[in-house]
Amino acid sequence: MKRVAFYTLGCKLNYSETSTISRMFEQKGYLKVGFEENPDIFIINTCSVTENADKKCKKIVKEAKKISPHSYVTIIGCYAQLKPQEIAEIKGVDAVLGAAEKFRLIELLDGFAHAQETKVLASEIHEADTFHASHSMHDRTRTFLKVQDGCNYGCAFCTIPLARGKSRSDSIAQVVATAQAIADSTVKEVVLTGVNIGDFGIQEGKRKERLLDLVKALDEVDGIPRFRISSIEPNLLTNQIIEFVSRSNRFVPHFHIPLQSGSNTILRKMGRRYLRELYEDRVAKIKQLMPHCCIGVDVIVGFPGESDELFLETYQFLNELPISYLHVFTYSERANTRAIDMEDVVPMKKRNERSKMLRILSEKKKRKFYEENLGKTWKVLFEEDIEDGMMHGFTENYVRVAAKYDPLLINEIKTVTLTEINKRGVVDVVEPEVVFE
Repeated sequence: MKRVAFYTLGCKLNYSETSTISRMFEQKGYLKVGFEENPDIFIINTCSVTENADKKCKKIVKEAKKISPHSYVTIIGCYAQLKPQEIAEIKGVDAVLGAAEKFRLIELLDGFAHAQETKVLASEIHEADTFHASHSMHDRTRTFLKVQDGCNYGCAFCTIPLARGKSRSDSIAQVVATAQAIADSTVKEVVLTGVNIGDFGIQEGKRKERLLDLVKALDEVDGIPRFRISSIEPNLLTNQIIEFVSRSNRFVPHFHIPLQSGSNTILRKMGRRYLRELYEDRVAKIKQLMPHCCIGVDVIVGFPGESDELFLETYQFLNELPISYLHVFTYSERANTRAIDMEDVVPMKKRNERSKMLRILSEKKKRKFYEENLGKTWKVLFEEDIEDGMMHGFTENYVRVAAKYDPLLINEIKTVTLTEINKRGVVDVVEPEVVFE
């Protein structure tokens, strides 16, 4: 029985796909083991959002060969689709599979036998036109459920359409069936994932369904207390979706909405499909219906043409918005994007300074949001996340909570009162104030 280990870089979508591919191996009789347990085969699922992600892939390959020198190393994921020949030059890599091939790797690699040359199986991205359903299973607390893949947008900084192809989706019926199967396990929360979730409903190149209808259908699935929508474009987050979530008993009050820039000048250069006024309206609508809702924001600093004045537009816009936290990305040049040829390149030192400013702002926003929730009662899903005798979990609206460790609480949803923010920036729950259901 051959032993196989997996390593995932990047997003929740990658994790859902890795989990599905690992189950395919187990069904074929392979033994899944940990990365350090001397596996015969390594499968490394890569990301290529930033240059740093590419470097991480090379480091993981080096570590894999150190652990198991005679192992067979296969690279899949976005980096594999974008730069297969570059990866093939990495010492120790046996095979590189693109987006159209990765779900067939057991069949295509035929026993994982070493060859003199690296096997490269990466078709042109237009051939990645099939939706492959995926969901994670190894975390008993939550599942990442893939409902959509690919993207039809053409943002100037982004390589994802080149790495994952055009937008395509599962059907509502299939997603609901998967959710019902997940409900039979011990999972308490399902996170909907995809490249562009708001574009859900395209099948075989045609729009057949809508995200709103998927959300309504999943809201009827018994056995899953929580559904969480991952990142969704502001122009696709409709008032109807916001209104439905505000009334739902299962969809939690938490949205992650990419902004990328608070300057309309930069948004237009980026090729985004909205302006800051629409973003502001979406946030206002959410807060009107759900004042307690958590709102996360993606933002990119240092995009070509972002002057000091335009960056301050973004900073002030974010500072005044009632948001809860930021994911800050320092712009990095990516091959085959429009942005790489743009003028007025921002020096890296200035990009890093701006990134630091926004990360400090994010900490302030998160603390303010946490403070607004102190003294309130929420339901916390406790996880197997133990540190210094304390266990952690998240409220419906994504406040991270700490409580004294109790093994009986793992994977349980309990009603608690939030008391104070500790030195680590996590909200404490004093044991006597925990009200068990």
